[in-house]
Amino acid sequence: MIRQAFVASAFGVGSLLLPGPVAPLTSAQEAVSFAKDIRPILHAACEGCHGDLQASGLDLRTRETALKGGDQGVAIVPGSAEQSRLYRRIAGLEQPSMPMKGTLTPQQIASIKAWIDQGAHWDEAVASATAAPLDRAGALAALENMDIPAAARNYWAFKLPVQAPVPDVPVAFQNPIDRFLERARQDKGLKAAPHAAPLVLLRRAYLDLIGLPPTPAETAAFLADTSPGAWARAIDTLLASPHYGERWGRHWLDVARYADSGGFEHDYDRPNAWRYRDYVIRSFNQDKPYNVFLKEQIAGDELDTKTDDTLIATGFLRAGPRVAFREKDNPERRYEYLDDLIATTGRGLLGLTVQCARCHNHKFDPIPQKDYYSLVATFFGYVETTYPLVPRADAEAYEQKLKGIEARQAALKAEIKQIEAPYQEKLRQEAYKQFPEVVQRAIAKPERERTPGEQLLAQQVIEQVNVGRAVDRVLTPDEAARKKALTDQIAALDKEKPKPLPVAEIVTDGDYRFAPDGDGDEVIGCPKCRITDASGTFLHTGPGRYQAPPAYFLIRGDANTRGSVMKPGFVTVATYGDPPTEIPPADGHTSGRRRALAEWLGSSQNPLTARVIVNRIWHHHFGRGIVATLDNFGKMGEPPTHPELLDYLAVEFMKRGWSIKQMHRLIMTSEAYQMASAYEDAADREKDPQNQYLWRFRAQRLDAEVVRDTILTASGGINLTIGGPPAFPPLPKEILSSVSYGVWKNDEDGPAAWRRSVYVYRRRGLAFPMFQVFDLPEQNITAAARNVSTVPTQALMLLNDPFVLRQAELFADRVRKEAGDDPQRQIDLAYRIALTRAPTETEMRVAVESTKTHSLVDLTHVLFNLNEFVYTR
Repeated sequence: MIRQAFVASAFGVGSLLLPGPVAPLTSAQEAVSFAKDIRPILHAACEGCHGDLQASGLDLRTRETALKGGDQGVAIVPGSAEQSRLYRRIAGLEQPSMPMKGTLTPQQIASIKAWIDQGAHWDEAVASATAAPLDRAGALAALENMDIPAAARNYWAFKLPVQAPVPDVPVAFQNPIDRFLERARQDKGLKAAPHAAPLVLLRRAYLDLIGLPPTPAETAAFLADTSPGAWARAIDTLLASPHYGERWGRHWLDVARYADSGGFEHDYDRPNAWRYRDYVIRSFNQDKPYNVFLKEQIAGDELDTKTDDTLIATGFLRAGPRVAFREKDNPERRYEYLDDLIATTGRGLLGLTVQCARCHNHKFDPIPQKDYYSLVATFFGYVETTYPLVPRADAEAYEQKLKGIEARQAALKAEIKQIEAPYQEKLRQEAYKQFPEVVQRAIAKPERERTPGEQLLAQQVIEQVNVGRAVDRVLTPDEAARKKALTDQIAALDKEKPKPLPVAEIVTDGDYRFAPDGDGDEVIGCPKCRITDASGTFLHTGPGRYQAPPAYFLIRGDANTRGSVMKPGFVTVATYGDPPTEIPPADGHTSGRRRALAEWLGSSQNPLTARVIVNRIWHHHFGRGIVATLDNFGKMGEPPTHPELLDYLAVEFMKRGWSIKQMHRLIMTSEAYQMASAYEDAADREKDPQNQYLWRFRAQRLDAEVVRDTILTASGGINLTIGGPPAFPPLPKEILSSVSYGVWKNDEDGPAAWRRSVYVYRRRGLAFPMFQVFDLPEQNITAAARNVSTVPTQALMLLNDPFVLRQAELFADRVRKEAGDDPQRQIDLAYRIALTRAPTETEMRVAVESTKTHSLVDLTHVLFNLNEFVYTR
């Protein structure tokens, strides 16, 4: 049954069949009715492209235009189907076969063949009822150009932000944020909550900025500092911590859809992806200006000064999921990758769903298809390659030695192939006999004569059949001995290969169509340029400046139905003035299109970029953005609750050099950030049940990674090593055996596995269980606000997971070691470590009684399970 379903799918049986009421043909002499038999097929299968749009210049709506043919010549030769390109394409006798989407049934193909053989007659009634075809150029122009009315820019998100005067309010607030918020609260009749307790604030700040709770020593130091400015100094200390970049870099990695594997069925390992993750962490620690941060990720290879870091930064462009197939052999995949890039750039950086304009003009926002394909043209020249992180001389020496060894191995492999060749084909033909006859016939046909369904079927079965071991069983003793000797020589040469160089997975301009054959697609495809130097210098190997390959407007998003060649550009409604769409570098090795996009993104004349990032920062501090839909500032997103405050912050952010750390200081020194969350006011709750106007601080559940890191910090087991290859905390065999592909190298349950969670291997096809339970976002697309659920599996994870139980034991051991044998001192220390506070009298009494009847491990385990442990208050 499985094989039958596979065969049916490959031949387009079922849902791929195109509609069309075709009468059975009993003989070639039976007259075919154009109106009844042919017209429905042409309308359903052909006129989408060969109608108004006249793809390839062919219009099949009237006999006159059909017989005229198109750009490739005559399509219909009345009286001879065999000479008619229309028939030969639908029958799969010429490539590309038609229609592009779906297949015709054998009966439909036979009907068209008979119709052409009978003279391709066109019923006059049908012909007269058919509207005159539109001029192709006019139809394309109408499709490709959407007028954006001037009023479209009146929408708040498309206006340039303006810093309104700070409101006058009765309360003497020092921070402008509080004055904007207080005016809104007064308008709604709301009263602000009181100041939070010092230790509540301290824990809040630590978890917010570095994702780790304060130690008892850090808590004591904070309480001991009673001089003015203690709170601001505590914030500065956290911002200077190397762990700040780990926490806030993780927020960005959600936007960048970062993972250590490629996803899809095979979920291949990306052994060097971690270098981009470390670049992000370094950038946040350095407080790299956000507009520079974006430039490096969008166009780090096109900047005037290129470094290892700027090249590694382009890993942002290739961080999305990838299939195992080479783009060269599957060019339609490129448009999927480009769509991922545009969705990430649109939602992640601009707060717009630009990807919705791939197949038609955006249904809600003033974003035409033309804008989408202008962005496609901006990115279209990119290729994915590896870049050696060593001096050029070292890289050349490595390549020379490796190629020499591989050349010797190639000769040995060729001899093995020669030994096996007489048996390979015979064994393959025997193996094919286990498949249905229709499969065997498809494989037996020459490739050029196969229909698309037959080609897909034959290719998949040929790749599936492996006769390697069977060959070994039929070799003669002399042949087997010779093969073993050759295999041993190849293995010996493997040991002589130099240790692989450190490399980064980067993006630069090229042309994937010229990628040389090889074992993977990690090669530069440009026939003119290739990266060779760790300093960022490009070695030019061809004349002239780089020219990006043409990118086309795709009609209805179909890669096989091209419109006009597109020029690079941006989102029109958000573009002010006439910014350049290309900034070619002096060396001429790239197009400069991505550089122009990066400059536009980081410009003060872009109304969206600064608003989107300050809104994300606000969300991570307060649990909700001023615009709740972080990735959609369009009409289907939520409107801002405090539009003037959002604009004030956006302008202030740009004035302060696009500094994210300065935005933290401004927000965290506000009274709003320092309000209590444990505050109830019935009137406030009734007027603003969702707390949209911040009458109290929002208690927030910790992110998945912070839950794990907080457990490790409490136990004392956390490994705070910064950067480097990912860690693989141990997973049960039952989980690992549930997937066939991908990588997971179980580390021993110890320091190597107890690194911070930002360093845990991110496998797209197998999410780390604790992260998944605590709402890890979808790893294949750019993420907005993380979902926050409350489900039984979270409690079960904290109660029963072997990792949690082991850390509870280590926590108890730590408490005994630091507090001695006094139960009350042990309990007091356990509370201070886990919750950043001393236990109440009731908690102390209950805990003392519990440890008498149970154990200290039970107490530490209970602390891990408290709501207070997994929430910031």
